[in-house]
Amino acid sequence: MQGLILAAGMGNRLGEYTNDNTKCMVEVNGNRLIDLALEKLYNCGVRKTIMVIGYKGENVKKYLGSNYKEMEIEYVENDVYNKTNNIYSLWLAKDKLIEDDTILIESDLIFDEKILRDLIESNDKNSAVVSKFERWMDGTVTVLNKKREIVSFIPGVNFDWAATKEYYKTVNIYKFSKEFSENTYVPFLEAYIKTLGNNEYYEQVLRVISQLTEVDFKAHILTEEKWYEIDDAQDLDIAGAIFAKGEEKLEKFQKRYGGYWRFPRVKDFCYLVNPYFPNKEMLDEFKYNFDTLLSEYPSGQGVQNLLAGKMFACNPKNIIVGNGAAELIKIITNEIEGKFGVIFPTFNEYPERIGYDRVEQFIPKNNEFKYSSDELIEFSKTIKALILINPDNPSGHFLRKEDIIKILDSFEETGQYLILDESFVDFAGKEEMYSAIDNELMNRYKNLIVIKSISKSYGVPGSRLGILATANKNIMDKVKKEVSIWNINSFGEYFLQIFGKYSKVYLKACHQIANERDRFYGELQNISFLNVVPSKANYFLCELTNDFTATQLATKLLNDDDLYIKDLTGKIGIEGEKYIRLAVRDKSDNDYLLEKLKGVEFKSER
Repeated sequence: MQGLILAAGMGNRLGEYTNDNTKCMVEVNGNRLIDLALEKLYNCGVRKTIMVIGYKGENVKKYLGSNYKEMEIEYVENDVYNKTNNIYSLWLAKDKLIEDDTILIESDLIFDEKILRDLIESNDKNSAVVSKFERWMDGTVTVLNKKREIVSFIPGVNFDWAATKEYYKTVNIYKFSKEFSENTYVPFLEAYIKTLGNNEYYEQVLRVISQLTEVDFKAHILTEEKWYEIDDAQDLDIAGAIFAKGEEKLEKFQKRYGGYWRFPRVKDFCYLVNPYFPNKEMLDEFKYNFDTLLSEYPSGQGVQNLLAGKMFACNPKNIIVGNGAAELIKIITNEIEGKFGVIFPTFNEYPERIGYDRVEQFIPKNNEFKYSSDELIEFSKTIKALILINPDNPSGHFLRKEDIIKILDSFEETGQYLILDESFVDFAGKEEMYSAIDNELMNRYKNLIVIKSISKSYGVPGSRLGILATANKNIMDKVKKEVSIWNINSFGEYFLQIFGKYSKVYLKACHQIANERDRFYGELQNISFLNVVPSKANYFLCELTNDFTATQLATKLLNDDDLYIKDLTGKIGIEGEKYIRLAVRDKSDNDYLLEKLKGVEFKSER
């Protein structure tokens, strides 16, 4: 068995990474792609590899020489790499291809060694490595029959999104037997080039061959194995996160701050969202209107505020829509002068937007991070505004409506503001949930400013929606001046417009997650190394009581089980390195996390 690596291309889409080198010399987490590929071939018993080089080929030859450990390396040069495609590179190596059984690899891949090992050990003489199609993939896909035979290769230009359930993406790793190369592939390759030219892809030849029923060409289907094709800088960034190890992987995920849909295998227990809403009917309505919403401008601020007023039964003059709550947090904290009181640990967006030099810290002195309205009133004597997230983040501690009114009454006498963030209040439960976005309450207390992230409880974080509500005309006028007239997109505006039709479904979804939270809480208490803080939100603050630090547990779960949790190490108000936050997802995902935590528990006791 020999290897054949195609490495002649220029890799223009990688920009500065390939200005002075070809793609196979690009590094992922400090390792060159070519080193990773050759190491895996060598570990799988391959002792000869042919490399087709072109752009900056001399750099490759100088770097590798004629051997990799005890593996012989031969070179085939494509001098017209800038005028041809990989079909020509493979044609140049045709004489080498027919010398032995061959593993064909494209040089811009990073992949698990298990893929090669299983491919080589497979009884299939000729096969293409394929992976069930996922959203992040593009390029050539295949369709298989029940015998794993590839019945068609579909190039990108013929891709049909409606047929994705049938598609398997080519990974660009192949196994060709010597007989297949000599008697089938190379003859068709030569005929194809003579007929259609050398600026095509070698998979087009396989596409023709797949139509011949007598050819034995199977799909080698991946399950959990990792791989990624690196075409541009974003691919390089994603591949770096996928193939990082240990704490480096956790750090790379933490620095992304979202966009985890690019990693469909990862279950995100870090970021907070409602798994039960929107429902299918609402999503179908969005899909039906997708083309229009994408191609049309959103309305201006006036219409957005009208829609938000309708959604929250609030006077439109007293509410404004933001591009997520983060935009409004920045504006309101800039408009109010003086010191802000912040309860720690907290959602860092608040102290970071305010500036820590303007923040007075309140840190509860108990293991469950509880506090009362009287404690907050006493603490607030020297500040201009109190930030109160209710339920609190990350503790989930909750103050009832009468406690909020008590604070408002006290602040009214002193001219202080209460900035009430109720992003999670809809999860409090049927008997306890309430909203301060209430015309009567806001008209009574002009010192009340309510902020609500629509992403958190409504399950639409991608829409970037948030609102600020207050009957304080002076404050509202200042905020409106700072908000752009087109600060949200048409998808966000449409959500505000149609929400009323689904409001009952939404309330049901909130109660559903509250019930699941309570069930999940009971199950988490059975994990012996967790002290779980009771919560009225869709997350739990947990203290670790075993030998693991929070970083170690978060690292282990991400690396071993594709579970991403919130490591609270270093957060102000939390001492030591033993606290994590776990989001509440649906029952299936929560049970999966419980299973993996029990596995950690078992190992820690051995």
